[in-house]
Order: sequence, then C-alpha cells, then structure tokens
Amino acid sequence: MTAPSTAERMTRLLALVPYLQARPDGVRLTDAAADFGVTEAQLRRDLDLLWVCGLPGHGPGDLIDLAFEGDRVRVTFTAGMVRPLRLTTDEAVALIVALRTLLELPGLAEGEAVSRALAKVSAAAGHPAEVRAPVAVSVGAREQSLSVVRAGLERERALHLHYYVPSRDERTERTVDPMRLLLVDGHWYLEAWCRGAEGVRLFRLDRIDEVAVLDEPAAPPPQALERDLDDGLYQPGAEAPVVRLRLARTARWVADYYPVEELAEVSDPPGGLAVSVRTSDLAWARRLVASLGGAATVDEPAELAEQVAAEARAALARYAD
Repeated sequence: MTAPSTAERMTRLLALVPYLQARPDGVRLTDAAADFGVTEAQLRRDLDLLWVCGLPGHGPGDLIDLAFEGDRVRVTFTAGMVRPLRLTTDEAVALIVALRTLLELPGLAEGEAVSRALAKVSAAAGHPAEVRAPVAVSVGAREQSLSVVRAGLERERALHLHYYVPSRDERTERTVDPMRLLLVDGHWYLEAWCRGAEGVRLFRLDRIDEVAVLDEPAAPPPQALERDLDDGLYQPGAEAPVVRLRLARTARWVADYYPVEELAEVSDPPGGLAVSVRTSDLAWARRLVASLGGAATVDEPAELAEQVAAEARAALARYAD
C-alpha cells in the first residue's frame, strides 16, 4: 500500500477533530477509519500525531487531548479546532481563478480532475463568488509569446527565441526543443532543451522578446529530463561553483530565502552565519553581496571577493569625487 501524501494526511487531520467533536460519546476506531477511507493502523498514526498538535506554547493545556476507551476514541480538548476549514469568498475566488488558469496548460494530464475540482469549488462558493468585482488575472507573460509557445508544444515543433538574460544584461538567440509550460509564482516558464547550451533550461516568458515556431520537429534528446520542482525553481547543477559567505546578524535572512548547502553559526561577526550557496552566476552573487551593504563577507571564491572589493573601492572613490 502506498503511503498517504502530506496533503491527504493534512486534510484528514484538519477534519478529524471536528469529526470527533460531533460525537461526544466517542466513535469506534473501525468506524472512523471506514469514514475516512483509511486503515485502522493509519488512523491510529493520525491520532498519535494529533496528540502533539495544538496551540502555541505546546505545554499542558495547549495540546489536543484524546481519550481511548476500549475500541472507542473521543476528543476531550479541541484546542479551538471545532469546525472544518471553510474558504472565505476571497479564498474561493482565488482558488477558482487558479484552477481556471491551470486548465489552460497544454497537455495537462489531469484535466478532467481539475475540471471536477473547479465545478465543486464553484458550486460550494455559490452566488457570492459570481458577483464579486471582476478579477484581473496577470500571469506575467506576453500573450503573444504564450500563444506561440503553446502552438509549438501542441504541434511538437522546435522554437527560435530572442531571449533577454538579466544577469548578463544581454539578449540572446537560441533554438530550443520545447518540453512543457510551467506556471510558478505568477510567471509562465518554458522548459526546453537548449541546443546551444546542450542542456535543459527554463525560459521566463516575459523575457522572450520574439519567438517563432520552426518547421522542424522538436526532438529533445534522451538526457533531457523534466526538473523535479519540489525543491524549488532554482536548482543549480553539481558543477556550479560554491560561494561561501559570512553573514552578519542582520543578513541571516539570506539563509532562509535562498537554497544553502551548508550553514553554521559563527562568532565573527557576532550572531552571524557561515553559509554556502551553489550558483553558476557569480554576477548574481556579486549583486547580492553588494545589496547587503557590508553585512556579508565573501570567503570563497577569491575572484568574487576581489570583484566585490574592487566595486566597493570604486563606489567610495565616486563619493570622494
């Protein structure tokens, strides 16, 4: 039997307390398991997890409490979780918009499931969601580029791009074999095999100046694999150089905001952190350090430290002038 997904288990945990609250005399474990469509063993694991959930403080009187009597269970303290989660009208509208946008993705494998979910949410939201002020959806992609890229995907044809690379402040031309479209954090991305770079690349559609469908089939090679985005959009390769920084207390947020490979507390600077970030774009790292205004020190690579120091000296010289 496959393990339940985190989302499935979280949904069940959120519903378990109000389910038990509605049965003050308790319920048989076998009946509760059947109601939730899980095994009794899985239900017991869920109940064990609920025991360590509750209010901030996590001390006596803060955590959800359960009582087992023979083969029955009841809740004795709900920690405020007395009703199932309900969407507000604004939340329902946002979810409806997101589902409608998802349905526009070409080649969506679960289109039927998304359509059913959209119908259920729309029906549950009812009339209030329909009379809200019109929602303007902006996904950050130029409509023409999105339309052309979709056509290339649907026809399985290669694409020719004029693409702006902000880290180098330059415009490039390249021929790519499209693989899929992604919508991440409100921006459309084309994942494709770049023939020039000989690797899989992500192209943000609002940085595509021109795109054309070529009269040749798209042919990503066998090594062109779709990225697993569970760890985020930015995933540098193992060959990318490692940048080692020492962060002051005021710059500790960098370790939360960017994917770091190593992290350690340091005494110099006081309350600081030593972090390692892998990136193939040293220009990005240089801008990051400069933006921290002295709250970051570059330990490695030496060339990056020299560039940052040179830019700092040049800036001070301009102030002196």
